[in-house]
Amino acid sequence: MLEDSTVRDIARQLDEAEQNGTQIGQLSLAYTDMQMADSYAIQNAWLELKLAQGRVLRGHKIGLTSRAMQQAVGIDEPDYGFLTDEMFLEDAAQIDTARLIEPKIEAELAFILREDLAGPACTLHDVLDATAYVTPALELLDARIERFDKASGRRRGVLDTVSDNAANSAIICGGLTVRPMDTDLRRASAIVLRNGIVEETGVAAGVLNHPANGIAWLANRLHPWGVTLKAGQLILAGSFIRPIDARKGDTFTADYGPLGTVSCHFN
Repeated sequence: MLEDSTVRDIARQLDEAEQNGTQIGQLSLAYTDMQMADSYAIQNAWLELKLAQGRVLRGHKIGLTSRAMQQAVGIDEPDYGFLTDEMFLEDAAQIDTARLIEPKIEAELAFILREDLAGPACTLHDVLDATAYVTPALELLDARIERFDKASGRRRGVLDTVSDNAANSAIICGGLTVRPMDTDLRRASAIVLRNGIVEETGVAAGVLNHPANGIAWLANRLHPWGVTLKAGQLILAGSFIRPIDARKGDTFTADYGPLGTVSCHFN
């Protein structure tokens, strides 16, 4: 395990990298005995730093929910990150690419909780009962850690991504709000267009067979740390498309059919 002082120092480096639009080297290369617990400790230290700066915790995100993505990075469970108030953008947001490093877009469903959710035995049905409504969302990803090491060419791994708050930068919610029992969330789908051209399509069942399963997993995963998903928080359930590179001048529209659309533009 990394020393607490090292964890806090890395968190400060990540925070500065985000603010300056720069990247730091791969943590898993610099600390060869690093473990997943270290990555989450770094992520939590970064959250504590943001809270000390006056930010407010408004929810959580879940990533690596598809089997294909888990196999690609060599893990057997999702990962998670935090969402603070500055990460929330309005539908049709105008996004400044100058502040970003490697922006990408994913399509997801967002669950807004009416009641608290806690493990250790949270189920899909508990999630549905505790959810006020579900709405379409786009997640903006970015990376504060280098994708490839300059010297060795080594690709960053999941330990780096988890430390980097699961690569979250922002979220954009739009479309309609629906109560979770009023539609079959497994069949919710998105057609994602970049500049009017279809780039990706996906169905929400690709997220752990049902997107609410991801919320239950998170509640159970956080239980040993005494963390509860709170009423009013927004939980991003995980993407059901591959990440799409975002470039200056790009306009993205995710068409969720009966659930409406959500969009953003990169200036």
